[in-house]
Amino acid sequence: MLVVLVFIHVKPEHVEAFKEITLYNARNSIKEDGIERFDIIRQRDDPNRFVLIEVYSDPDAPGRHKETEHYNRWRETVTDMMAETRYSIKYDNVFPDDSGWEGKVIGDQ
Repeated sequence: MLVVLVFIHVKPEHVEAFKEITLYNARNSIKEDGIERFDIIRQRDDPNRFVLIEVYSDPDAPGRHKETEHYNRWRETVTDMMAETRYSIKYDNVFPDDSGWEGKVIGDQ
């Protein structure tokens, strides 16, 4: 399992639009083969900061994800919304074991 955390700082005037396009990306991303989770979290004490939590079961899935229409639409839309360049850190899974990430949940939010 590859877990990627993407750290994003959004300009205050773009937070709602950022949330909307990011939800669009997440809802479509979770349908992709090789993506087990695609979560969006928002920092409590600074609501302009978000973290995307992407969990991949297939080492080629991140590359395929970056070729999708929804990712490219997201990337093109959010670039000017960011207060600073986003960055990501890649992690190896420790717990739960890899089978604990299986079973995608698609919310209605």
